[in-house]
Amino acid sequence: MKTFKELGICSEILDAIAELGYESPMPVQEEVIPYMLAEDSDIVALAQTGTGKTAAFGLPIIQKIDVSNYTPQALILAPTRELCLQIASDLQDYSKYIDKLKVLPVYGGSSIDSQIRSLRNGVHIVVATPGRLLDLINRNTIKLGSVKFVIMDEADEMLNMGFLDSINEILAQIPEGRNTLLFSATMPKEIARIAKNYMKDPKEITCGNRNEGSNNVKHVYYLVHARDKYLALKRIADNNPNIYAIVFCRTRKETQEVADWLIKDGYNADSLHGELSQAQRDYVMQKFRLRNLQILVATDVAARGLDVDSLTHVINYGLPDDVETYNHRSGRTGRAGKKGTSIAIMHVKEKGKMREIERIIKRQFEKGEVPTGAQICEKQLFYFVDKLEKVEVNEEEIANYLPNVYRKLEWLSKEDLIKRCVSLEFNRLINYYRDAEDLEIVNEKAAREERSGRNASTKGYTRIFINIGKSEGLYPNTLIEFLNKNLGFRAQIGKIDLLKNFSYFEVEDKDVQEVLAALNNKLTYEGRTIFCEVAQERRNSGGSRGGDRRRSDDRGGYRGRSGEGRSGDRRFGSRDRGDRKEGGRDRRPSRNDRSEKSTDRLNKRKSRFEK
Repeated sequence: MKTFKELGICSEILDAIAELGYESPMPVQEEVIPYMLAEDSDIVALAQTGTGKTAAFGLPIIQKIDVSNYTPQALILAPTRELCLQIASDLQDYSKYIDKLKVLPVYGGSSIDSQIRSLRNGVHIVVATPGRLLDLINRNTIKLGSVKFVIMDEADEMLNMGFLDSINEILAQIPEGRNTLLFSATMPKEIARIAKNYMKDPKEITCGNRNEGSNNVKHVYYLVHARDKYLALKRIADNNPNIYAIVFCRTRKETQEVADWLIKDGYNADSLHGELSQAQRDYVMQKFRLRNLQILVATDVAARGLDVDSLTHVINYGLPDDVETYNHRSGRTGRAGKKGTSIAIMHVKEKGKMREIERIIKRQFEKGEVPTGAQICEKQLFYFVDKLEKVEVNEEEIANYLPNVYRKLEWLSKEDLIKRCVSLEFNRLINYYRDAEDLEIVNEKAAREERSGRNASTKGYTRIFINIGKSEGLYPNTLIEFLNKNLGFRAQIGKIDLLKNFSYFEVEDKDVQEVLAALNNKLTYEGRTIFCEVAQERRNSGGSRGGDRRRSDDRGGYRGRSGEGRSGDRRFGSRDRGDRKEGGRDRRPSRNDRSEKSTDRLNKRKSRFEK
């Protein structure tokens, strides 16, 4: 393996990176740095996040800057303000011993006037988000005519965020003789198109295979029911006492809810999503970087640019829709040569998505077993004992207090003292997990059948129909929260099935009448009046794949199956506009009903006319 000096890095930069602890170049640096120093040509570099890309382009760029010319000579585009600030900070560290070299981060959410003043005073390297840079260009406050190097970092993320038009407009302002360097973790078609349109015979440098996951990351999945996802997350956290993780959620609402639950349950956690102000985001990220938080719950967009090298876990609270997003998530652990684990908490219907991810990243997911209560208590116990054994004792500071402590505890034997220490730490945990059930889905076939509605209600439970669903923004956790709030008591909830316009949930047989009475009491959810009834199970003898529908001659109450089929459940159709009330139940009127009503209206009109 070569050294940075052998790659051609100058002594001033070598001194700076030595202070930062850089000993030997990482693979992407070993490939990119000599090529950038030796030749003036375009480069497409594909490497996972956390593999040292900033130093790969930053060190040779700094070395090639003419510090006597106070005009922008290098432009680095980044998708987010957080990544923009991180890159600028790294470049300033690398150039510590290069006198008068100026690096300016340009991003939204900060005073544009101060950025304009800095530009007028002269800068050598501009690190910018596309939106703010375009604003400065339109104000005619930045000149890009002297730019020799354009670097697009996290190019796939910029495309995902919709910056393609902005990139086109920016590149049109830069002389054609520039060198363009494109750094990306994945190589979707859009990246190849940019390389074709804006780069001249680019050299492609790939560390690993295209779109391949990091070798340092272990991929694990836990298969649970959707209603048990949060419980599984808690058990994973409890079973890893030293966890330092990002939990990725799909929506802002889910992100905030999961973070709130974790905080309420006593975890060092917080949320990061787009509804937070920039000051709030900076505060949360700073706490996380300092490890004052163990768990950060975030959306994909909010977590972009969060540069943390020592994450132990990335947890997918459900798999993302595309492989590139999963690659970016998992690439946040296992960085800088360290090992990491990417966990997917998923249910049966996501297994096909997992297989597609495996095929693209060329990594196999290991099937994990959700820890039992006994396993968690044992793990936490030995973690506590290990801390107790390694604790540093400051003899001088506590010497004055020890005689009284010895006197207070002298009646206890060694065994009694150990038992009391353990109990003090573990009584709550042991009580919590004493009767905890296994969350693991053992029989996947049975789980699929359960989801498709072939099974009746769980033994001892009754299945309840409720006329709200996903179109009202309902999730299993929000349904449980709504029930707990309005029932007046804490009912034991069984299986939950969410459809578009309505849902099902199970309650214990003994609570059915009390639940129905509480919910059918003019309650509303997102403006919709709540209606509930017992869902009577029956098999569809006709074998319809779409599931039983609510019939126009609905004589025996609702007789639908418990779930939807492959073509979707259409008991209320795709919309609610035509829903009517009859006998306390929502139902769509039959054709005969409509024709009879039309005849009645005609007869009434005729009668009025004759009078």
